[in-house]
Amino acid sequence: MKLRGIIRGVRRGVQGEMAQKPNPQGGSRGKIDEKKMEGMEAQSSSTFAYVLKPSQLFNEDILFCIDVDAESMVEMKVTGSKGRPITRMDSIKQAILLFVHAKLAINSDHRFAFASLGKTASWLQREFSSEVDSAIAALRGLSVDGSCGNADLTQLFRVAAHEAKKSRAQNRIFRVILIYCRSSAPPQHQWPANQKLFTLDVVYLHDKPGPENCPQKVYDALVDALEHVSEYEGYIHESGQGLTRVLFRYMCVLLSHPQQRCQQDDVAIPKPLTKKLPAADSTPAEESVPVSSK
Repeated sequence: MKLRGIIRGVRRGVQGEMAQKPNPQGGSRGKIDEKKMEGMEAQSSSTFAYVLKPSQLFNEDILFCIDVDAESMVEMKVTGSKGRPITRMDSIKQAILLFVHAKLAINSDHRFAFASLGKTASWLQREFSSEVDSAIAALRGLSVDGSCGNADLTQLFRVAAHEAKKSRAQNRIFRVILIYCRSSAPPQHQWPANQKLFTLDVVYLHDKPGPENCPQKVYDALVDALEHVSEYEGYIHESGQGLTRVLFRYMCVLLSHPQQRCQQDDVAIPKPLTKKLPAADSTPAEESVPVSSK
């Protein structure tokens, strides 16, 4: 899944060229303002302090859109109690509830609504709510429609744009979290490039590539949609491993507020344990104490 990295590389290349162009007001972009530096140094001769200007973080209205194609019923690699198989849909519902609980623990003023995606998007729960019970009720009403073929995201974007305008009027921001499960049906959309009223995040669960599957093509289409409509930095995560813990980890990353995000290429969560281990000391091997596995 390399397209997103390539897009970032091109964007950074353009930014690099811009940084080398002269500033119309003198100097060049990217250089430190020496006068400002002198003023700050005058405040303290021994320390240098960086002051981050305060900015307002708006409460979020978040619309979950869940794929209800037959592929959302594919079994995961883990099983539930008494060996009962767990499907993608089961894991998606659990992950969404994890997200809702955690997001409300961070800020109880965030609100959630729910939609499903068959051939197009349709409402499950139209009223945005901060109540966990409301989210549980909406997810209980989620059912699979069977094989839906290609999905058209245009209606989803129309709904999101309409709701985003209402959110802005209340000093809130709007986000769509799309959970997509089709391995051979790239989504389509028709949306003007100059309308970026909301942020789009995507979680893509898919099968391994094969004669009947083209997850790379689907992923590329999802990246295109995300880049096309997102107001702030949108994140996309994909997995063909069938592991519930991977889905949960992705949902935890999406807890990040769109106004506080770095570029996805710079996200390294969780940190690899190998980078956290201390450097090997010079203690002889025979003096080391073995760790019991019991």
